[in-house]
Amino acid sequence: MDWSITTNRSRVEHARMHAKHKGHEAMHAEMVLILIVTLVIAQLVLVQWKQRHPKSYNLVTLFQMWVVPLYFTTKLHWWRFLTTWFIFSVITAYVSYRATRKPLACTTPRLVYKWFLLLYKISYATGIVGYSVVMFTLFGINLIFRIKPEDAMDFGVSLLFYGLYYGVLGRDFAEMCADFMASTVGYYSASGMPTKHLSDNICAVCGQPILVDVSEEGIIENTYRLSCNHVFHEFCIRGWCIVGKKQMCPYCKEKVDLKRMFSNPWERPHVMYGQLLDWLRYLVAWQPVIIGFVQGINYALGLE
Repeated sequence: MDWSITTNRSRVEHARMHAKHKGHEAMHAEMVLILIVTLVIAQLVLVQWKQRHPKSYNLVTLFQMWVVPLYFTTKLHWWRFLTTWFIFSVITAYVSYRATRKPLACTTPRLVYKWFLLLYKISYATGIVGYSVVMFTLFGINLIFRIKPEDAMDFGVSLLFYGLYYGVLGRDFAEMCADFMASTVGYYSASGMPTKHLSDNICAVCGQPILVDVSEEGIIENTYRLSCNHVFHEFCIRGWCIVGKKQMCPYCKEKVDLKRMFSNPWERPHVMYGQLLDWLRYLVAWQPVIIGFVQGINYALGLE
């Protein structure tokens, strides 16, 4: 009985919506045209901005990634997200503060890379679990555990959102910290030759001695040798190449072959996952701004 009442109510609301928009086909076509043109122009502007002024583009995008979801989740009273956002912001602010100090403490690089690697792994695992829950719900596996489809889908989508959002945001903060720390140490510069000579037993990322030989198995971490024969701590080079999106040697700028460096096939999807996060950055940071701009144009032209 309740189901039939709900169905009839939905039909009445649907009929009202059609009656309200009847005869507005030309207006709707104009709104669609405005949306398409705005998306194309915005994409061209963003591409040109990124190519000509990458530093300002990355900084503004990072700010957008940090603020835009906060606005919507506060408006919708998503307290769980706000709690995780606050914890992430506090820890990342402390780590970023440590990364920007001069002189750089010898323990700071490892602290920074470990935090962002941990964040990367947590966000990756959370996104995978969320995606799996969504797929299981679509195939009806949730019914085996007597879980309602809407509850299972909400849980899966929420986990997927958490994983993707913090994965993108963590990579951007890692990019900023990696550049600043490496330039502070002095081996890496955004352009030009290194400012110091690299010894054979020194890691170019953190500037600390390498105690484990490449051929030895380390207790905590191993030592990696790139194709250019420069050696690095495991946590440092992993954070530099994957988390910080640096596909080059921190010292000589030679391109890094990740497939050769990480022989474990289970670790290769992390690179593809990183490329996915780059694509999602546009959707999270700029898509709401573009849609809001389109809404403003429609409002100014009197379109509904």
